[in-house]
Amino acid sequence: MTDLALQQSVVAASPRGKTFAAVVVIAYALIAALPIAWIILTSFKTQEDAIAYPPVVMFQPSLEGYVNLFTIRSRQTPEFIASLPPAQTWYDRDVRKRNLVIAGPSKVVPRFINSLVIGFGSTFLAVFLGTLAAYAFSRFRVPMADDLLFFILSTRMMPPIAVAIPIYLMYRALGLADSYLGMIVLYTAVNVSLAVWLLKGFIDEIPREYEEAALVDGYTRLQAFIKVVLPQAITGIAATAIFCLIFAWNEYAFALLLTSGDAQTMPPFIPFIIGEGGQDWPAVAAATTLFVLPILFFTVVLRKHLLRGITFGAVRK
Repeated sequence: MTDLALQQSVVAASPRGKTFAAVVVIAYALIAALPIAWIILTSFKTQEDAIAYPPVVMFQPSLEGYVNLFTIRSRQTPEFIASLPPAQTWYDRDVRKRNLVIAGPSKVVPRFINSLVIGFGSTFLAVFLGTLAAYAFSRFRVPMADDLLFFILSTRMMPPIAVAIPIYLMYRALGLADSYLGMIVLYTAVNVSLAVWLLKGFIDEIPREYEEAALVDGYTRLQAFIKVVLPQAITGIAATAIFCLIFAWNEYAFALLLTSGDAQTMPPFIPFIIGEGGQDWPAVAAATTLFVLPILFFTVVLRKHLLRGITFGAVRK
């Protein structure tokens, strides 16, 4: 009994250790969440409160930033505004108080849709191709497999700005600049190396005996892959998808260089949200808040797979 208690005392953390670990984790979480919380609060400030010094913590909430984000406004004289018909919506009344009128919608919705299409499209392709390549490296004898894997990984070592100009010239010659296809192909090419390396580790942990049993039962190699390997590799696929989406969603350099209109995503669009007399910080904060929501939702939905995936929680032999 004494030996058992000694073993438990060595393996299990003491109550004081658990308390200390909990305090450290909570403190880290609060520090990490503070910038996001400040951005969200700024999105509900007026321009005056957003640039006030010292910073304003207690303020009257306002939707001015969101109105400015989704609309284009023009300044008019009080006489012109008085001659207009009564405002029909609350945001019309809000902007008229500042001697402004709404001239039309802004470009934030098309840019947001571009981010969704390019981000999720490239993530799907990168994970799809990465899963097939990782399965081939894991299950078949590929000549010079180690060299090929190192070459695939080496593509992640090069900073994007180093190849930005050649890619720009190539895309301009091929007509892929400022297009969905061009950005999806580019982000897929960058992410597929990460997908191969992550997924190969997961597939290596799935016992071959499961596939061999399926083949003996009459399954083809493709059927065994779909019905046996994929369900057990779903944890790794989900974790890989999150990492690939984060890169494609936040990528700035290529998006700034290769897009300007039809395919422009949110990262290069947000910094150029200009207000009257300078940067419209509440609108920038509102755009950032909305931009974070899809990736946050996607991560929360797959959080169980992510927590298992980053610890390589696949089936072990």
